[in-house]
Amino acid sequence: MVKTRDGTETRGKLLAAATNVIRAKGYTATTVDDICEAAGLTKGSFFHHFDSKEELGIAAVEQFEAMAEVLFGSAPYQAKDDPRDRIFGYIDLRIAMLTGEISQYTCLIGTTVQEVYLTHPALRATCDRMLSDHVAMLTRDLAAAKKLYAPEASWEPASVGYFIQCVLQGGFIFAKAQQNPQVAAASLGHLRAYLATRWVETGFPKRSCQTKKLERDAEPTISHSALAQPQKRKRKDQRR
Repeated sequence: MVKTRDGTETRGKLLAAATNVIRAKGYTATTVDDICEAAGLTKGSFFHHFDSKEELGIAAVEQFEAMAEVLFGSAPYQAKDDPRDRIFGYIDLRIAMLTGEISQYTCLIGTTVQEVYLTHPALRATCDRMLSDHVAMLTRDLAAAKKLYAPEASWEPASVGYFIQCVLQGGFIFAKAQQNPQVAAASLGHLRAYLATRWVETGFPKRSCQTKKLERDAEPTISHSALAQPQKRKRKDQRR
């Protein structure tokens, strides 16, 4: 019994160390020695639990998504009755989480798959499955909101779920490139304002004062006619 508990604790230390080191250094640059040093364990302990770094990487990605499910599944916004409010609550929480060390608020799964998508097919497939599982969590609320407020709208809930994650993962890349979360926070604010505006156009109730403020804050500062004109044509097409 003690042996099993010790083994579980050792495995947990290795997974936690892998998560932290890979988020900071990237999957390719992280070595087994790095993970063992961060975990305070020997390589013998590592290979007792995992046959390779890739096997550990797969387990770490799966655990990371399981932790995300608990975090977002138990968040206060989940208590809201309106599925639309739960979507906004998710985005608001994502914005609030953009503090501290960059490696601690960016995504292990996104970081990993950007490096391994051609070289480690099993790890890539696991990343895809975990990211898609997270999108599925959002899709449930998006589908409920569509059914409640805009059943005739042409957009697909799953497609909007992937759109939300595209904005988020892109924001993480800019946070790393610019060494601050400002672009990520602004992009999520634009996303929130866009969803509010788009849903009003397809049948959602009148916007609140808070939503209108977010829309004003998210207005692009570029006014060049060459950029503004395609946006007008797109909106016209959407009304047809």
